[in-house]
Amino acid sequence: MPDLTHGDDVAAVNSLRSAVMRLSRRLKHQRVDESLSPTEMSVLGTLFRCGSATPGELARKEHVQPPSMTRIVALLEAKGLVRLEPHPDDRRQKVVTQTEQAEAMLEESRRKRNAFLAGLAEGLDEDEWAALRAAAPVLEKLAHL
Repeated sequence: MPDLTHGDDVAAVNSLRSAVMRLSRRLKHQRVDESLSPTEMSVLGTLFRCGSATPGELARKEHVQPPSMTRIVALLEAKGLVRLEPHPDDRRQKVVTQTEQAEAMLEESRRKRNAFLAGLAEGLDEDEWAALRAAAPVLEKLAHL
């Protein structure tokens, strides 16, 4: 557990924050479809990982207000990336499902970003690459806490 009164832990947390933010910004520039906002891409990614969901469920998962998610879903639907279907148990609600077009775009986006990261990793030596491979599951856990 990090001790933010200890100099080494403070430095490590600061370095991790800085590196993650810088890398995230660089990855955001590796987009396939420039017409989509980062939020729209995030919603599509959530639908890919979690499956179909109501707009309310998506709003909670994306940490946005329901009216904002309603607008985002409408934009994605207009672009042919999601479709709204009747909820199986509640006629008042709709379920948001990504389309095949969205799946293909997400796959191309992952391919492009993975290639970008692989290119960066070529600059690492074997020990650094081993450390990064070992850290990947920890970073994944940290991202989902």
